[in-house]
Amino acid sequence: MKLIDLTHLIEPGMPVFPGTEPPILMGANTVERNGFAEKKLTLYSHTGTHMDAPAHMQAGGKTLDSYAVADFFGPAVLADFSRTSLQTIELEHLAPYENALRQAQFLILRTGWERHWGKPEYFAQFPALSPEAAAHVIGLGIKGVGVDAISIDRMEDNHFPVHHLFFNAGMFIIENLTHLEQVTTQFTLGCFPMLIKDADGAPARAVAILD
Repeated sequence: MKLIDLTHLIEPGMPVFPGTEPPILMGANTVERNGFAEKKLTLYSHTGTHMDAPAHMQAGGKTLDSYAVADFFGPAVLADFSRTSLQTIELEHLAPYENALRQAQFLILRTGWERHWGKPEYFAQFPALSPEAAAHVIGLGIKGVGVDAISIDRMEDNHFPVHHLFFNAGMFIIENLTHLEQVTTQFTLGCFPMLIKDADGAPARAVAILD
């Protein structure tokens, strides 16, 4: 068994969604002064590798803390579009993964955009699911969808249609994954968010387990 960490490090100055603020990790206590070390953390709930719940965009929507912990673990399929020039992932592009997805609980999209982490290019022109492709994924009974980009939707689409389709189905979304080049097409995913009351989203530790 091999474990691959799919999580970005949370640190000052890291990339965040435009309009939000990077995290502040402030030393509150030190071993020298207080006999123990402790940091004060100030960060948005969608910082770094994180999960979106329906409550992120829907009033009264399901929150992350209302999911069972078992919902965050299970078989996953990696759909790799990192070597294409696609801007939109259509239903036909998911066809090679169809049989595997019918046995899976998670779809993970590799766009290759993790290579732009920390650069302006990270925030634009990554491949994204079309609404039609997203609707088809929902019909397969998938619990969650993840991506190695800043958003599951195209950045220029401020109506977030793919987010809303998944949220309407009660699904959660994982964004800003990394190290997907080390993952096989089929694997086991564990992605566990911080347990925060009424969480619209939360930073998460994502791990791929390879047999």
